[in-house]
Amino acid sequence: MKEPLPADPDPLGRHAPETHRSTAGGASRAAVFGISDGLVTNVSLIVGPAGANPAPSLVRLAGLAGLVAASCSMAVGEYVSMRAQRELLEREIEVERREIRLHPEAERRELSSLYQRRGLAPELAHHVATALMRDEDLAVETHAREELGIDPDGLGSPLPAAVASFASFTVGAALPLASWLVTRVAAAVIATVVLAGVTSLLVGAALGRLAGRGWRRSALRQLGLSAIATLVTFSIGLAVGHAGLR
Repeated sequence: MKEPLPADPDPLGRHAPETHRSTAGGASRAAVFGISDGLVTNVSLIVGPAGANPAPSLVRLAGLAGLVAASCSMAVGEYVSMRAQRELLEREIEVERREIRLHPEAERRELSSLYQRRGLAPELAHHVATALMRDEDLAVETHAREELGIDPDGLGSPLPAAVASFASFTVGAALPLASWLVTRVAAAVIATVVLAGVTSLLVGAALGRLAGRGWRRSALRQLGLSAIATLVTFSIGLAVGHAGLR
């Protein structure tokens, strides 16, 4: 005996539209991961040298140099990689546009065949492909999505992504450095570790919420990875200090 279908909570058939987070552009992604990268990078650059027990000014210099150099590197890398990716995708779209202009019938058959492979009846696939091919821009967009897996509206914006990456990395890298500007060495090391741990938990929780996953697991994972990086670099600094190589 079949189980009855669940009752429609809205007998009028109304349905609230789903809400999806935008994944286009790349700026939000660069901002979120920039903070995480800045934090882990500069905590390592600060705690590592601090393990060798040098003059506090050297630790501050290492942290400041890491902040500036890595922020610029992140921004340039984000811009170059996203620009290259965008140009590659734009080229593929233009190739498809040229094929549609030169061989419209072949492209129509290709689109019809693609829909048939996805389960549409041949006659329906033919009508759908024919209707879509009447408008060149719509045809290009459809071929890009269906054939190439490219979203023409989601190619990414290199400059906003680079700016977001620079700003967020700077924020993440500045947090562990702040304590070295206002406190003594022993207190600064403790403050850096504590601040980095709290920030790692917050960043991990934010990443979990953005991805729609459990925030606790994501927060603990972020904390664990940050702790490993910090422990490794501190151990190296401590070993160098004991060896008298500073």
